[in-house]
Amino acid sequence: MCGIVGYIGKDNAKDVIIDGLKKLEYRGYDSAGIAVVRNGKLEIKKHVGGIANLENLIGDDPMTSHIGIGHTRWATHGAPSDLNAHPHSNEDETIAIIHNGIIENYQELKQELIEKHNIKFKSETDTEVIAQLIGVIYKEKKDLLESVFAAEEKMRGAYAIVAVAQDEPDKIVAVRKDAPLIVGLGKGSNFIASDIPALLKYVKEIYLIENNETVLATADEVKIFDENRNEIKREVFHVTWDADSAEKEGFEHFMLKEIYEQPKGLSETLNRRLDETGKINLEGITLTKEQIENFSKIYIVACGTAYHAGLVGKYIIEQLVKIPVEVDVASEFRYRNPLVDENTLFIAISQSGETLDTLAALREAKSKGARVLSVVNVVGSSVARESDDVFYTWAGPEIAVASTKAYTTQLMCMYMLALYMGLEKGTITREFYDRFIKDLQGIPAKLETFLKKAPEIEEEAKQLYNREQVFFIGRGLDSAVSYEGSLKLKEISYINSFAIAAGELKHGTIALMEPGTLVIALACQDFLYEKMVSNIQEIKARGAYVMAVAKEGNVSIEAQSDRMIYIPECRDEIAPLISVVPLQLFAYYVAKERGCNIDKPKNLAKSVTVE
Repeated sequence: MCGIVGYIGKDNAKDVIIDGLKKLEYRGYDSAGIAVVRNGKLEIKKHVGGIANLENLIGDDPMTSHIGIGHTRWATHGAPSDLNAHPHSNEDETIAIIHNGIIENYQELKQELIEKHNIKFKSETDTEVIAQLIGVIYKEKKDLLESVFAAEEKMRGAYAIVAVAQDEPDKIVAVRKDAPLIVGLGKGSNFIASDIPALLKYVKEIYLIENNETVLATADEVKIFDENRNEIKREVFHVTWDADSAEKEGFEHFMLKEIYEQPKGLSETLNRRLDETGKINLEGITLTKEQIENFSKIYIVACGTAYHAGLVGKYIIEQLVKIPVEVDVASEFRYRNPLVDENTLFIAISQSGETLDTLAALREAKSKGARVLSVVNVVGSSVARESDDVFYTWAGPEIAVASTKAYTTQLMCMYMLALYMGLEKGTITREFYDRFIKDLQGIPAKLETFLKKAPEIEEEAKQLYNREQVFFIGRGLDSAVSYEGSLKLKEISYINSFAIAAGELKHGTIALMEPGTLVIALACQDFLYEKMVSNIQEIKARGAYVMAVAKEGNVSIEAQSDRMIYIPECRDEIAPLISVVPLQLFAYYVAKERGCNIDKPKNLAKSVTVE
């Protein structure tokens, strides 16, 4: 959510900031703005809507300046509008602020500023409260860094803040509290951002800012201070992504590109961790046989797509490791006083590693003694840094808001973790393990073959895109995949889609079946195949229109279906790695036919950093 870019150096700040904001559009936003200090004056330009609107507002004005901050806002306080867009300033427009997150006590601070200082507010945002608060303090201290320190002491919440002052055009001050923030290190210039893609074009060396840290950046140096205002040293983090990995490379949308990148991502995630004997080497994970045997329970906690990966993880871990697994939505986990102790393994799954609900749940579990293992895609992210063990997915940058390759690589991590733990614990044999690994190694090639069928799925989408209600059904692991397929469709096409375990249809949902109702039925579990065919017969009897997904060779389902999609033959347990792909493609092509903004769907954000 929300994108932050700050720059100070030898180049024109406006150009760097606008370019960086465009790289962060995937995070989701509804307005954009920029502030620079030009000729001793603070200038702010901001506009509701896309960055193109901001560029039109700026026009040919170069806004020449060596320092500036920019922001893409995802509304939390106040509707999207020009006034509510960032940056915000203090009353005399000498200090500008951009902000991600929420100030929980902003109403209290706002009332105090009105009553004691007669401040007149222009917007509905909590961010303007920060700007006005720093502005009032600055009148006394005449120092931006000291003013931000003092403001921090008064604010409660989760946030990342970046500030510039008209009277100190040689510095940027930034602070992080539970919202992502990084510093890019250049030569004669330095950068602030909320995420790595904003800086890939300019720098490969960054500082990962930790919680409750404050940054003072000039063109020539960066200083980091802890919450006690002590300067601290930080190891440089070297980014291995290249700028091209965050570009479309000829694809019409990032989502389609990332669907096609799944074979590579799965191969990287698996094969880079196999030694010459085929045994999994979980680099960075130190779970011992004794620890695994002592775990009495495993929690998998995540949000959205990552939660759906956890549903598959539960099935596989229970089957192979024989430990009870509970999957929880992160936003609910810590509010039900979960039964967690030192014999609990807590697995956090997060694409960005910055999802606030997941991070809060992780901290709750850790405070109760659980061992924390995270599955994340972003190296150095908050979830990764606060975990005992980290399993990186190696999917590469995922730009589209609707997750695809992050999901399948998360699944691969779940399989590998279950195999590793099962072999260590002795609940599976080495022979079983070797066969399973071989089957996993065959998945990328099978996916490459299946992706050649994308034009067929596009044709299906052209026939079915105008449906306003869609049901997804499946049994066993197919049920878990159905949830993800339904989410993909509703995320980017805005169709009201609903997923349910097929056996549950008769307990209420079948009342919604009527002639023409579109049902997407997954039948990719051989041992449940006949039962699934029976479930399809039930809805066909009510006139439903069925598009079925099944393994090659299971042709008897054709008699009960209106349209068929066949995936390559594979082991039941790993079918989700392939069966989700036709659902991803179908969602993509339906959204395209409906004219939707596929990479940046309305109201959604890639990284959700507010509770």
